[in-house]
Amino acid sequence: MPALRSEIRQGAYYDSVVLMQLQRGLLTLPGVLDAGAIMATPVNLELLEASGLRPAEAPSSDDLLIVVRAETDVAAGEALAQVDALLARRRASTDAEFRPKSLAAATQQLPEAAWVLVSVPGRFAAGVAGDAVRLGKNVFLYSDNVPVEDEVELKHQAAARGLLVMGPDCGTAIIGGVGFGFANRVRRGSIGLVAASGTGLQAVTSAIHALGGGVSQAIGTGGRDLHAEVGGLTALQALDVLRRDPSTKVIVVISKPPAPEVAGRLVGAARQTGKPVVLDLIGEPSFGGRLGNLHFAAGLEDTAEIAMGLSASISSSPSPPAPSAGHARYFRALFSGGTLAYESVLALQYVLTPLATNVPLRPDQRLYDPLKSRGHTILDLGADDFTVGRLHPMIDNDLRLRRLRQEAADPETAVILLDVVLGEGAHTDPASEIAPAIAEALGRPGLTVVVVLVGTEEDPQGLDSQREVLLASGALVFSGLRQALAAVVEQLPAGETVWPSPVPLESFASPAAINVGLETFFDSLVAQGAAALHVDWRPPAGGDERLMGILAKMKSSGKASQAP
Repeated sequence: MPALRSEIRQGAYYDSVVLMQLQRGLLTLPGVLDAGAIMATPVNLELLEASGLRPAEAPSSDDLLIVVRAETDVAAGEALAQVDALLARRRASTDAEFRPKSLAAATQQLPEAAWVLVSVPGRFAAGVAGDAVRLGKNVFLYSDNVPVEDEVELKHQAAARGLLVMGPDCGTAIIGGVGFGFANRVRRGSIGLVAASGTGLQAVTSAIHALGGGVSQAIGTGGRDLHAEVGGLTALQALDVLRRDPSTKVIVVISKPPAPEVAGRLVGAARQTGKPVVLDLIGEPSFGGRLGNLHFAAGLEDTAEIAMGLSASISSSPSPPAPSAGHARYFRALFSGGTLAYESVLALQYVLTPLATNVPLRPDQRLYDPLKSRGHTILDLGADDFTVGRLHPMIDNDLRLRRLRQEAADPETAVILLDVVLGEGAHTDPASEIAPAIAEALGRPGLTVVVVLVGTEEDPQGLDSQREVLLASGALVFSGLRQALAAVVEQLPAGETVWPSPVPLESFASPAAINVGLETFFDSLVAQGAAALHVDWRPPAGGDERLMGILAKMKSSGKASQAP
């Protein structure tokens, strides 16, 4: 009859990789049917129970629990007797050199290390990462289950010191040609990446490599960085690093669905990098194409292909958009076509902020007073608010001409966009009325008028003649909305991004690193030729929550007493 036996080792800590290898070693022993080796957290105990391996004993969360089910009680006992030998075999393969017992000791032993990799259990991770920041180190924080308030505090503490915290729950990065965590080995090159998506970062860097390109830096942010609570601080720092990095010619930004306000902040900063930026905001609808220095991708493969095309064609980085004259900074679109208005909102919702419209995609975009523009404004003048008791603007230009004069008189208006739609049933000669109003508006310095002209040479209005009249008025005339919107963005100032304290580029040159947590990350660093140390970390106070709190208060009190 199968027998189940267990052993509890109080306060004995091993990382998950060591425990996985111990479990596999136990399974190879004679008569063993199943085995488990875990730190006895509630979640791990539930997993053991689901496998029928949970013992009757009630260990503490900080205890090592080893369970064996074997064909006989004797076989189970003999298997447990082999645990020390199995653990010793692991230690013999990894203890070839002295391992510091603390992060502080490791920094003294490897002072050139600019990075600390942290992969300890989540409830300890913020403390270890905080120690690294206080020691002046950048952090790659792989650990998950870190409270968001701890993430926010860590990132602000680091940014104030000119340091970077990638994570928590950051699985991938490539710094100075060295992969952190689950990174792929790719050649060096001119494409730098920022990613709030670990596997997305791996997919794009691997695709760039397969296409013959290379990576300068690949900076992970952690999956929550673009959430509203965190505000995209690491992503903004990473953009700043890549815009200053002379080896980076093209920037790629990959993200799971971001908070709208954070996406707007990030895209606004991307416009100011002075370099082409490829954006793949996964899960967000995208108009696609190019808007100024921004290139919107439709998926991960498309992201890699666009970045490769840009890196092959760019000999020098483009300059950021020049600011408009005076106070002119906003864009006003006056559409007769509702779909064109909707498409414009889709294209510009993260590029131009704040954006208001009477065809909103989100509640925060709604223009509550359609008679008065607010910030960047996109109007569908064919909507019900404007057509009650009057003809549609494709037939009657009166309302649009009034609004054109109103927007031109606003000193904050930098660009006005109009559509002129030809065809059966439309105004017989719209340019004859619209062009004089455009010419009048352009008498104000600092204003640009862009027209998207929709029609064919067969239309009764005459496509070519309409274009000639509109061009003569001084307007920029395009046959497609995408080209018109690109012209709009190029005419607008990029706004002002307050960049955080710069992270020194020297930290990204030839990284040396200290590893706290999973030994496989240390092994990977060494295999890539990086200078590295592994800390023989154990939970403070044996993981006892009460004692940990006392130690934290003593540490805080000690710092306060040393303050000037």
